[in-house]
Amino acid sequence: MKRSTLSHSLLNIVLVFIESALTLLLRLDPELRKAAYPLAKQGTVVCLRLYLPHVQVFATFSTKGILLDAALPPDRSEPDVIINAYTIQVLNAISTHDHETTEKLQMRGEVTQVKLVKHFITQVGLGSLIQGVMKRFKGENKKPKSDAAEQAEKKNEYQLRIKEQQTQISTLTIKNRELETTVKELQSKQKVLTIALVVTVIVAIIVIVAIMVS
Repeated sequence: MKRSTLSHSLLNIVLVFIESALTLLLRLDPELRKAAYPLAKQGTVVCLRLYLPHVQVFATFSTKGILLDAALPPDRSEPDVIINAYTIQVLNAISTHDHETTEKLQMRGEVTQVKLVKHFITQVGLGSLIQGVMKRFKGENKKPKSDAAEQAEKKNEYQLRIKEQQTQISTLTIKNRELETTVKELQSKQKVLTIALVVTVIVAIIVIVAIMVS
């Protein structure tokens, strides 16, 4: 009885970690949010029946995020989609961002919802997250270049139109460079913090699940 209670408590702790990680991923990855939206709109409930170790988890998609629990929601008599697989298979599917690996998972449910769940799983992949973060960083890196080009054009126009304002333009240019340097420093710190947070959460999940498997 004590062993059963301990296992249940450990499972709840793991679910809290995974739920928090999914919330973070949804905030960072717009493609993942798009994949989750139709499932959340329908209030889809997915049952994961995992083996080695034997665990049953229910994932409920909602506008608040993805809620994980060891029991079926009280307002539902059965889940919409059931996934039967070994724990290592599910880990491979969500970490490799591979469609073939996801297709190998045994899923039962309405065809459309099964497709939506499979699409969501492929978007959870680490590869998708890295691509999304890289796109975000590239977008941020392009902005300073665009601003610098506009400022250079404006400076040239001012110099051609009014030579008397050269002193004022030089002063504004220096201030702009200082602002650009400050912005770049803040962007660099944000990138480092974001990557460190994502990597930490993913490693934590893998370690926790590995401990359960062993």
